[in-house]
Amino acid sequence: MKKMIKTVGFVGAALLAMTAAQAMGQEAEAGTTIGKGLAAIGAGIALLGGGIGIGLIGRGAVESIARQPEASGNIQINMILTAAFVEGATLFAVLVAFLA
Repeated sequence: MKKMIKTVGFVGAALLAMTAAQAMGQEAEAGTTIGKGLAAIGAGIALLGGGIGIGLIGRGAVESIARQPEASGNIQINMILTAAFVEGATLFAVLVAFLA
């Protein structure tokens, strides 16, 4: 259930950032700043979703290490890799929002 909530939230933030980026591209051609504002909102939401996702990853890793300390090495490696993937996807969403 928690994984589904995280995934839906992250995907929703990424889609909103892409929609805002597309709106920015359409509005910027017309000479308005509404598109830039929407892109900034989309980028902020993408960053918020990424931050929440990384926080949940860290929380899960700490809880797992507390329950099974002998597996801490493997848990830390998996936590860092997963957090890096989430951060990369978040940065991609932010770049799409500002560059489109």
